[in-house]
Amino acid sequence: MNSKLRSNEVDLLCRAILSLNTVEETYKFLEDILTAAEIQSIGQRMAVARMLDEGQTYEDIAQLTGASSATISRVRRSLSFGADGYRLVLDRIKSPPA
Repeated sequence: MNSKLRSNEVDLLCRAILSLNTVEETYKFLEDILTAAEIQSIGQRMAVARMLDEGQTYEDIAQLTGASSATISRVRRSLSFGADGYRLVLDRIKSPPA
């Protein structure tokens, strides 16, 4: 974890996210704390990460998601050299819950 991000406020945000039980609850929370554009941008990044993980090309990803090459590149960098957060969630959403 990037120590520059760690704070009591961010810990509170993380605990709030962990308290959510359903996709619907998560939508409600995200709608209250983020703008529609921010939610769409984060959703786009998740789609890009999934598509990169599946081996799709930058061109296909850009065409299907509307993401810029800069966004695709940033997500690719995070997948390759980041904190493994994308990897963690991509692996979990691939597998059915136990």
